[in-house]
Amino acid sequence: MKIAILGAGAFGTALGGVLADKGFDIDYYDSRVEKEKLSDVLYDARMMVLAVPSSVVPHILPHLPTSKPMVVATKGILSSKTFDGFRDVMVLSGPGFADDIKKRKVTKLTATDYRVIEMFETDYLTFDYTDDTNGVLMCGALKNVYAIYAGLLGLKRDTKIWNEYIKDVLEEMRDVLTQNGGDSNTVELECGVGDLKLTCGLPSRNYEYGLMFRQNPNAKPTKTVEGLSAIRRIKRGEIEVPDSAIKLREIVKLCN
Repeated sequence: MKIAILGAGAFGTALGGVLADKGFDIDYYDSRVEKEKLSDVLYDARMMVLAVPSSVVPHILPHLPTSKPMVVATKGILSSKTFDGFRDVMVLSGPGFADDIKKRKVTKLTATDYRVIEMFETDYLTFDYTDDTNGVLMCGALKNVYAIYAGLLGLKRDTKIWNEYIKDVLEEMRDVLTQNGGDSNTVELECGVGDLKLTCGLPSRNYEYGLMFRQNPNAKPTKTVEGLSAIRRIKRGEIEVPDSAIKLREIVKLCN
């Protein structure tokens, strides 16, 4: 069975490596390589895995077949409405750094479809499950925003103040999910609390950006910082931010 991996960055190749080890026929599309033709990669593919940066998603979606099943592994998308028109969308998300997956470090993620679990599960890569597609997508985007704020505050992992921050953020995330049609219980899964804890500290790019912003608010990141894309989407009104989400409102206000 051929699977098209759309995105040949660190996470896309990590997921592709898992599938290749399980005997799937893998072909990558790298949007950074002009000679790479999307149609060639999609040809004969039974399924697509979307692993491009969230900023690329609006540009690639119009060129994808809406009838072909798609696993969304991109983090930074705030709403399932992004995929309106696609008939079969599944989400894979959670606390997994690409290097850890490549090194076969024991990792647990969240899936919104049992086919994802069947495709990707190994002795080192396991899953919890929910059918709350919207909630999983929001968790994957929001945790990056909160990680920037944790860096800006200079919080140290596993300290008392860090633990209090995580607790407060989870309550805010519950409110945001509820406000936007998600299941508040989704924050208790790996895509929620697990990914939040992983991202709110080094070596997370979002946390690193928060540290850099703390020193110089005009500093520009040299690598993709998905939390900034999520902030821009929030400012465009892609989700409603409840009054109770004080920390989220503050970081969105601070970052351009």
